[in-house]
Amino acid sequence: MPQHRFASIHVVGTNGKSSVTEMTAALLEAHGRTTGAYLSPHTDRWSERVRIGGAEIGGDDFGAAVERVAQSVAVVNRALDEGESVTQFEAATAAAFVALAQARVEFGVIEAGLGGRLDATNVLPSQATVLTSVGLEHTQWLGDTEEEIAGEKLAVLRDHSTLVLGEVAPGVRELAERTAGERSSQLAMAGDHDPDVELAVPGAYARRNFSVAVAAATAVLGALDPERVHAVAAGLELPGRMQVILGDPPLVLDAAHNPPGAAALAEALPEAVAGAPVVACLAMLADKDAPAVIRELAPCLELLVCTELPAEQLAHAGRPAARSLDAEQLASAASEAGVATEIVRDPADAVRRTADEARARSGAALVSGSHYLLRYAVERGS
Repeated sequence: MPQHRFASIHVVGTNGKSSVTEMTAALLEAHGRTTGAYLSPHTDRWSERVRIGGAEIGGDDFGAAVERVAQSVAVVNRALDEGESVTQFEAATAAAFVALAQARVEFGVIEAGLGGRLDATNVLPSQATVLTSVGLEHTQWLGDTEEEIAGEKLAVLRDHSTLVLGEVAPGVRELAERTAGERSSQLAMAGDHDPDVELAVPGAYARRNFSVAVAAATAVLGALDPERVHAVAAGLELPGRMQVILGDPPLVLDAAHNPPGAAALAEALPEAVAGAPVVACLAMLADKDAPAVIRELAPCLELLVCTELPAEQLAHAGRPAARSLDAEQLASAASEAGVATEIVRDPADAVRRTADEARARSGAALVSGSHYLLRYAVERGS
């Protein structure tokens, strides 16, 4: 099995998973360990989910991994009950593991897709499990309380491994301590590994995520070299996570799509834009808590341009069952939160309108609410 051909760190949580995955992989690479990462979601290419040595895997290498998995999927599907089949995410995850094994990485840092217990990534013999944070999201599948959701995520913890715990509520911490004890696993608190470094990425939540990544890397390597940690911090690039693209106006890209993520974004925005006024462009999937997200962002915004995501784009990105929230619903929630709004249904036009309004105010443009909206801003800024 390919996932047994490299040591693994499994990253679960509500927010911060992708950032912590990339940061941890960078720290391992900086300490001389060849490392790959598996992330989700992607926006244009499935190969975006697999990174080797900090870079997207080559198309030929990813294609070879997919072809190998496709052959196995055909065999597995024939053995399943009628009406059952390997899911798209399961096949993508298997292809990622094959790709990492073929690249002969020493470590794979693997981001879970949804939850943990039933997630396709829960086949890893991980040396360390990272619980970045816990919030109320996907409650229809994971549970109605933070403790229930944490239980689903902590189910991936392996016996005699290490659990790295980010900033969580007391009830979740108690559950994590109990789970680690039951599985004879060590518990490492991210707050005990808070390096005095200056990150290239703005925002307090980025610093919190970096502390989690340092704790994760320490769990598998032992004490880290402070100079190498500083170098990683100074060179961090996290596309779509408090990503600032300089220009007129400056663009801030952040994929916050739930209330805790929006709260972290609102906390970081003043630092990122040096106090300038902010005009935002927002699109969200229909299963997200848009009113709560907008309430968190409202105090930071002068204007919100509400838009939608095309169904064909979501299908191309591996989300054929997902749909975008109507722009009118976003605008209604924004009006209730006291934010001035405009509706521009086409996302490319909406990003342009946002930039124009930000420029007119000598401010900054924010694009947020979904990973799938960010591509339009990247295309504009390139």
